[in-house]
Amino acid sequence: MAVTHASPPRAETQPAGDGRERRRADRPRGRALGTAGFHTGAVLLSALWLLPVALVLVTATRSFDDIASNGLGALPHSFTLDGFAQAWTDGGQARALLNSIIVTVPGVLLSLWLASMAAFALSRYNLPLRRTLLLLMLGGNLLPPQILLIPVSKLTEMLGLYDSLYAVIGVQVGFGVGFYVFVLHGFMRSIPQEIQQAAVIDGAGPWTIYTRIVMPLAKPALAALCALSFTWIFNDLLWSITVLRTGSKMPITASLIGLQGQYVSDWNVIAAGSVIAAAPTVIVFLRFQRHFVAGLNLGAVK
Repeated sequence: MAVTHASPPRAETQPAGDGRERRRADRPRGRALGTAGFHTGAVLLSALWLLPVALVLVTATRSFDDIASNGLGALPHSFTLDGFAQAWTDGGQARALLNSIIVTVPGVLLSLWLASMAAFALSRYNLPLRRTLLLLMLGGNLLPPQILLIPVSKLTEMLGLYDSLYAVIGVQVGFGVGFYVFVLHGFMRSIPQEIQQAAVIDGAGPWTIYTRIVMPLAKPALAALCALSFTWIFNDLLWSITVLRTGSKMPITASLIGLQGQYVSDWNVIAAGSVIAAAPTVIVFLRFQRHFVAGLNLGAVK
């Protein structure tokens, strides 16, 4: 009589397709968690970054009695714009803002104009020693400005420009052109040579090629540099206090030092002056934000 042994039950095998589907289902979940973590970190970092700005804005709109009685870090119990009016008139911010605009606008326009012409010549024509010139311009920007304070001050005295806004404009142009040439040179080199050759065949000269072809194509780069140079020149303090002496000629950044000395304990006036000093650069950056981002992305995709 044959004895039959019962075979052990076979383990049910899971189809391979189910594992793949589960992994595919887990991928969107992992991406969603990663996106949520990124946005959470970005929000926290932005809040940390904007917290001092919010504190300055709240302090600028509080009264002196509120700050003196409740403290600088307390919640506001008043709202007033007297601090802005006091900083604008008595603090001399109106005159200082005008000085900053007089220095910044010509400085930006003159710097970009000279830099664009130099970059056009160095990028579109085989000039002798053009690489050496570019390296010298770039090397000049690598020098710390502190070692040039005394020579620049003595040079402005020799030229008869000391204690004048013309000296500040000249210094800003001289120290900014090298960097702007280096940036514009890299962009203008990427413009196809066929465009220039077609213009030459049509009878266009160098000035026509520069004004009607290269400059319109370089608008994104010029807009990005315009936003950067406006911020650098407008917020500059070092060269202003180096070549200027009269208080009525000081730009707004240097005027903030005098405002702090004049209103030692009036934190609302000092905060209001800081807001006035920061407003023009914020407005310019927001105006050129689209062009600034486009300028940063130039050359990323070819």
